[in-house]
Formats: sequence, structure tokens, C-alpha cells
Amino acid sequence: MKQKIAVEAIADSLKKDGRVKSIYVKGSMGREEEDEFSDVDLYCLVEEHDLTSFLQDRLQHLEAYGKLLFHDDLFIIAPQIIAVYEDLLHVDLFTVTEKTFKQKDYFKVIYDPEGKLSPFERSQNLLLSDAEFNEFAGDTGWFLFQYLKAMRRGNDLWAAEMLQHTMRNFSSVLLQRYKPERAQLGYKSLETSLPEQLVGNVKKIMGLIGPFTHQQAASEILRLIEAERGWIRSEWKDEQGNRLLDTMLSTLEGIRK
Repeated sequence: MKQKIAVEAIADSLKKDGRVKSIYVKGSMGREEEDEFSDVDLYCLVEEHDLTSFLQDRLQHLEAYGKLLFHDDLFIIAPQIIAVYEDLLHVDLFTVTEKTFKQKDYFKVIYDPEGKLSPFERSQNLLLSDAEFNEFAGDTGWFLFQYLKAMRRGNDLWAAEMLQHTMRNFSSVLLQRYKPERAQLGYKSLETSLPEQLVGNVKKIMGLIGPFTHQQAASEILRLIEAERGWIRSEWKDEQGNRLLDTMLSTLEGIRK
């Protein structure tokens, strides 16, 4: 696959750069789950004192694979270049130091002559922390609240958008129950991680989220959350968050009836 060819070409270029101490991939390639449509999440580790100078030279390393159609320089979890090649391969090149290494997801080592990645190998996982689970559960109730306001206002487009946010957060809550070892993946992992009936329910909801059918979608979301409510309450100890979620469920249920 072109993903592997690209990683090999870019890595060969990076290995010649003395500032690069380690090279690894995360995402689907790090988990060895990639297919022909996968993006490449390529990481290189440099020393703190080399970071600024290295960032100026990333494009020449990326061009070792081919000509770029598009690129953008941004910072999300680390300095990153989003690169799209003329063959439409998408590569994200991240630059980290030992201090900024994110201990989430699995990684596959490409180059690590000094063993700098060894201390991080035991931390590989896709689990949600307690704080992350609390945030996803809390945002489920919060976006139902935002949906209620938009629906009452008659803003159908925004109401549909708020249900999208509700489901994005609740998908991680569902994964925490049924497949916690993949919960960090959220939506991406639903079809292969949830029981078949639940996948069907989620697909039905997603098909209904739109400006003309959002109230039907909301009804199905309520049914889905209510079915899991006992488990959520046992796992989620945020009293305020639970009150908000319960209030949204009862208020929207009243409107539905």
C-alpha cells in the first residue's frame, strides 16, 4: 500500500537528520489496522533544544515521498503538518519531545536507535481516563440542553447540529461500557465495537438527524440513553451532571409525549 511506501520514504529522509532521535506511527498504522483508505499519523521525536530548528525543515522530509498538493501547519496535540499528496495520500507529521509525548493510543516503532521510546511502551492504551469519561457523559447532557433550546426556538439546523454533538459524546460513553479498551476511538470504532443491535440503533439515529427529522432522532436518542441510564449512574458520580442529564431526559420525554 502507498501508506507503507510513504512511511518508508519519509522515514529514510528523517533518519539522515541528526536531530531526529525516534520515528514512529500511531493511529490505524500504529495498531496495525490500516487499509488502503487510512491516513498516516507519523511522529518524530527530537530533543527540546532542536525543536525550533527542526520544525523549519519538515516539508523537505515530507517531499521525500512525492509532490504535495496541499499542506497546512498547525498545533493540536503537537506541532503538526497536514500534508496531502498528488496521489491524495494524507500524512500528518507530528513533532514531539520526551516531555510532550502523548501516552495514548498504540504506536509502532520505525526508528529508535537510542531506545527513547522504550519508557512509553507500557503506557499504550485506548482507555478513557475518569476525567475523560466524566466529560463525555457531562457533554451528553449539555448538548441535549442545547438541543432543547434550539428545538423550542424553531432553529432546525442548529437543533440537528446539537444532536450530532450529543451522539458524538454519547458514543464514547457507550464504548466505555461495551468496549472500554477502544473507547478513545469514539465514532470510528462503533461499528466494530458495539453489539450489533446497538450499532443498528445508532445508525438509525444518525439517519434521522437532520432539519426535518431531528425530533424523531431525539426520541430515539432518549430511548438509547434511558436503556443505559442505570449503568451510567453507577459509573458516573458527578451529582450535578446526573441532575442535568435526568432533567433533559424527563423534559424531552414530556415534549415527545
